[in-house]
Amino acid sequence: MTTATTRHSDRRISPVFLGIVAVTAVTGWATWTGFAEEPGIAVFLFVTGAWIVSLCLHEYAHARTALHSGDITIGAKGYLTLNPLKYTHALLSIVLPVIFVIMGGIGLPGGAVFIERDRIRGRWRHSLISAAGPLTNVLFALACTAPFWLHSLDGVPREFSAALAFLALLQVSAAILNFLPVPGLDGYGVIEPWLSHGVKRQIEPFAPFGLLFVFALLWVPQVNAVFFDLVDAVLRGLGVSEIDASYGWSLYRFWS
Repeated sequence: MTTATTRHSDRRISPVFLGIVAVTAVTGWATWTGFAEEPGIAVFLFVTGAWIVSLCLHEYAHARTALHSGDITIGAKGYLTLNPLKYTHALLSIVLPVIFVIMGGIGLPGGAVFIERDRIRGRWRHSLISAAGPLTNVLFALACTAPFWLHSLDGVPREFSAALAFLALLQVSAAILNFLPVPGLDGYGVIEPWLSHGVKRQIEPFAPFGLLFVFALLWVPQVNAVFFDLVDAVLRGLGVSEIDASYGWSLYRFWS
């Protein structure tokens, strides 16, 4: 029997995603070589492109894990093509995260893929589906910071290393936020299958406001300071200095 997930077109990588990867690669090369006359513009395009790529991979990880856990409708929805335009909430998953990066240098998590949870059996599978997205951010952060903790940046233009540092900051902040056990975030999705029915019913009315609550808290200076202290501590552990990340942030906001 042929299902939606067996069609090759459901798994073909989208030209939209390939275009974003191409922009990221070209602007990364321009930053690396110093080819760009305005390094800030190149850094902006490079980091934004890489950030969108990571968002696509985040959602792909959710979808692919759900597919192997029993939701065979994933392919027909276009989630395996890495096309951000196929997401259920493109605004929440792409546009708002980019705006938050521009405004505050925060890696905003977003929910995008609709998973038919009733097709999936087993609490561990449900938890793994939720964890797959932020774990992708963790892997992306490790990839961005590898040149730092491997001490392989000698001779590399500072603009490029600073761009990598800022991109790593976004990945670390996204992973931390996503793993918070707050309704609407992946961290809650990890623990939700293990909660009693009564507890889930009590939490359910507040679920749509969980993400708004988190970001409202981040506007509180004391909370914001604690959050970024944690992000900086993780980055330092991965060999990235606060100076590099801050310089990358200032290059990114080339217009200011």
